[in-house]
Amino acid sequence: MLMADGERALELMGRAIRMAGYTHIHDVHRNVKTNKSNQPNQHPLISIEKNSGYRGSDRLQVKHGISEAGDMDCIGNMLTPDRTRHGLAFQGFHLDHPTGLPKGARVSGGALICQSLDRQGRLQNTTLMNGIHHLRIEELKPIAGGTSSPQKLYRIQLQMTDGQQILLDVERSFSTRNLL
Repeated sequence: MLMADGERALELMGRAIRMAGYTHIHDVHRNVKTNKSNQPNQHPLISIEKNSGYRGSDRLQVKHGISEAGDMDCIGNMLTPDRTRHGLAFQGFHLDHPTGLPKGARVSGGALICQSLDRQGRLQNTTLMNGIHHLRIEELKPIAGGTSSPQKLYRIQLQMTDGQQILLDVERSFSTRNLL
């Protein structure tokens, strides 16, 4: 069960990475016609803050446009224009102190937090799962002699614990597909 929860959490983070920088084609045409600069280029579309979370874990923040296909954020809310800032949806992942534990309970890991925007464009935090010992995110460098591409590759590592004996490492790599 611990492995299934870890895989689900990694898939949510991977989906956000794959969406980073997405811009709907109608928004691109509107910006060209009005000669506006493209908003996504003014802010980093994907950022990693090293050692900024609980127990020195990393933080991931992703911004992207919304499509007409009914996209969802990391907690299952439908992405609509009112859940954006400057036309961009936001998803973030970090580790924080565990939540929902009784007073005096032994702390064995942190809580994986998902950040997204509510209907007023305010940041909301939701706990995805407890028992995360460490979250590490790193951008992988392209292989020497490879083609120069704006797409990036990220490795995400979760170290999970059941608080007793199990310390489980789950790792996956994800590539962006919308960065220009």
